[in-house]
Amino acid sequence: MRKAAALAGAAVLAAAAAFVVRQRLREAKRWARAAAVLSDLQERCAAPAARLQQVSAAMEVEMRAGLASEDGSKLKMLVTYVDSLPSGDEKGLFYALDLGGTNFRVLRVQLGGKERRVIKQESEGVSIPQHLMSRSSHELFDFIAASLAKFVASEGEDYHLPEGVQRELGFTFSFPVKQTSISSGTLIKWTKSFAIDEMVGKDIVAELNEAIIRQGLVMKVSTLVNDTVGTLAAGRYVDNDTMVAIILGTGTNAAYIEQAHAIPKWHAPLPKSGDMVINMEWGNFKSAHLPLTEFDQALDAESLNPGEQIYEKLTSGMYMGEIVRRILLQMSQQAALFGDSIPPKLEIPYILKTFHMLTMHHDTSPDLKTVGIKLSEIFEIESSSRKTRKLVVDVCEVVARRGARLAAAGIHGILKKLGLVTDRPDKRRTVIAVDGGVYKYYTFFAQCMESTLSEMLGEEVASSVVIKPVSDGSGLGAALLAASYSQQLQAHGGLI
Repeated sequence: MRKAAALAGAAVLAAAAAFVVRQRLREAKRWARAAAVLSDLQERCAAPAARLQQVSAAMEVEMRAGLASEDGSKLKMLVTYVDSLPSGDEKGLFYALDLGGTNFRVLRVQLGGKERRVIKQESEGVSIPQHLMSRSSHELFDFIAASLAKFVASEGEDYHLPEGVQRELGFTFSFPVKQTSISSGTLIKWTKSFAIDEMVGKDIVAELNEAIIRQGLVMKVSTLVNDTVGTLAAGRYVDNDTMVAIILGTGTNAAYIEQAHAIPKWHAPLPKSGDMVINMEWGNFKSAHLPLTEFDQALDAESLNPGEQIYEKLTSGMYMGEIVRRILLQMSQQAALFGDSIPPKLEIPYILKTFHMLTMHHDTSPDLKTVGIKLSEIFEIESSSRKTRKLVVDVCEVVARRGARLAAAGIHGILKKLGLVTDRPDKRRTVIAVDGGVYKYYTFFAQCMESTLSEMLGEEVASSVVIKPVSDGSGLGAALLAASYSQQLQAHGGLI
């Protein structure tokens, strides 16, 4: 009897031990599959120095092609009609409207000239309801004009507008526009989840002015600029060596100062300054040298604009979080990363924002507690091991590192086009103004981009290239350009 019981007990222990062994083997296979997905991802997202030089060279080639003819390149290389940037002499009260993505900002600034500069400024952010992004232009611009009118109504006594003078507005519109003058331009296409087809080919300043009139507001749009051009103006206002501006936020773009005679497609008389600000629309850059994965190809195929904005889909806040989600979903499907069943919310496109991604990536706690909290909040994954959380951080790092290094390669391409990748005989600094949430808040991304650019330039040249954060450049810059053009200060010399 005792012998039988002992044998039965031994059998139970053996079965339990076998079960544990099977579980461990299953777990080991699961982690091996997850590690294989990560390893393959790291390999396919790699952006070594040689590849970055190829991306830079391709960017320069596309820039030259875009300057030569209207349809010569994936880069629009749009002539902005901004041939002079703020000098610091500007005085008066000016407004700006900055429409850059899923929200917009209204801003007012009192300028006091060289001595007092910006005396006072106020701004307010407004979220655009999702449904207005694909309805009618009337509905979108009426919503914007109503918000603007409300903001103007809150103007305090500290702001002074001379009697009989109309309020002037600098309009920052961060979408591809065919500029026809400093204060008019037709929409080429929407990006960043906007899809109001009837607006394409229409003058967006006329649309805004009509909406302003419908609100009974006495104000006119005096300058139309891109957010990157606004950032360039704001950067130049505080540092005269600013030559380039980059936006790294919901979307991404670049603008820079070009010599007007180096723009073959410019057929009008050369501006007195000899210079012209070019809005590159670099988000649409595409090259065989870009390290694309199946995740990027699937994201692109399912996007509102397949085949377009490929560079933006690799480097901007709109998309990096979504790439991470797609990778985690595959790991969940192939390696049961979050348990035997796939978390339903992990299958929802764009549920993981780049802000969530950077919050997880920046988690320095020993047990990666923040990562666990975010997985619970976003995907309702209630429990996760530290090993799983570390894998999530690793995925974030691969995607962010690739984006940052590609952004650096793009900047290098611009500097190459301007002849600034070799040591300047005059030892003059080259300042790059940068704005946007990805650059401001994603510390790893910003540091990786800056170190990669230095690595590409080499120590000697890198020492004279300065990346300078510009806060709210797109809002303040538009107001500054409205002021400088209003007071006709563009005749005061060149830019370079």
